[in-house]
Amino acid sequence: MGYRKLGRRSDHRRSLMRNLVTSTLRHEKVTTTVTKAKELRGPLEHMITLGKRGDLHARRQALAYVLDEDVVSKLFDTLAVRYEGRAGGYTRITRVGVRRGDAAPLCVIELV
Repeated sequence: MGYRKLGRRSDHRRSLMRNLVTSTLRHEKVTTTVTKAKELRGPLEHMITLGKRGDLHARRQALAYVLDEDVVSKLFDTLAVRYEGRAGGYTRITRVGVRRGDAAPLCVIELV
């Protein structure tokens, strides 16, 4: 099936996903478009899985993707403990209406 291009070049798309993952892990909630949120689920859940693994290699993989070392520390120290007994499904997408400027469907993606 592949992935959504989101109307961006590959480098811009990768940067967008890294920023969204970092912000979601920092604030535990982000408001964005439905399409971006659906595309964000994969990398975000992968980062939480790395946090649950907890070894040095997983930490270095997370540091290579997440933009802030403090967020990686939070991921491995706080969030990994929270989801220890959960086998997946760490995120929830809730639709909240449309954006005022272009009527794009908006949603909140949050950590469960």
